[in-house]
Amino acid sequence: LYIVATVLVFIMPQPPSSGGAATLQYIASNRSGYILELVLYMGPSVLAMVVFLALYMALKHLNKSYAAIGAVVAIASEVVALAYNSSPPSLNGSLVYLSDQYVAATTPAQHTALATAAEGLIAVTNAVNAAGILTALGILILSLVMLKGVFHFHKGVAYLGIVTGALGIVSEALRLILGPGYIVYGVLLMIWFIAVGWQLYRLGSNI
Repeated sequence: LYIVATVLVFIMPQPPSSGGAATLQYIASNRSGYILELVLYMGPSVLAMVVFLALYMALKHLNKSYAAIGAVVAIASEVVALAYNSSPPSLNGSLVYLSDQYVAATTPAQHTALATAAEGLIAVTNAVNAAGILTALGILILSLVMLKGVFHFHKGVAYLGIVTGALGIVSEALRLILGPGYIVYGVLLMIWFIAVGWQLYRLGSNI
């Protein structure tokens, strides 16, 4: 799902970098693609919770406290992301509603009010991503625990998680500064989920 969403980012017209009115007009012109992209990014949050819970079950014999902390932090991050109704590429479901209202508005005052509200949402969405930082922190903690029991997980997967988690914390904190450089973390995150999923599948097959 993340891969399809990432492809959509490159093939869809790029949204304006600023401006509430321009953003609402962009969403109105690309409504279906925008909603699809939002769903593709947000949907995997539920699946990610399952992965983090499974990791806790696989790692709790190594260090129950740290495995629990890592899993709780990571799962909480996905809950926050769903509650915020926003995703890594600065999408926001609430903007779809504002866009519909903007198109239906008939007076300049209404347009101005809706554009102002959109700018506020954009500012919040593009601010430091607390959910993203928590996800990276959870991955980092779980990977450090994983390093203590590499007979269950390949050592490379543990190191990949440590790098992904550490880079993710920095990338989420400096997302606005990094710009397109943020995609490096996004790619590593996808690779980490694939690697961990495969390791969990192999572990489950051996039980």
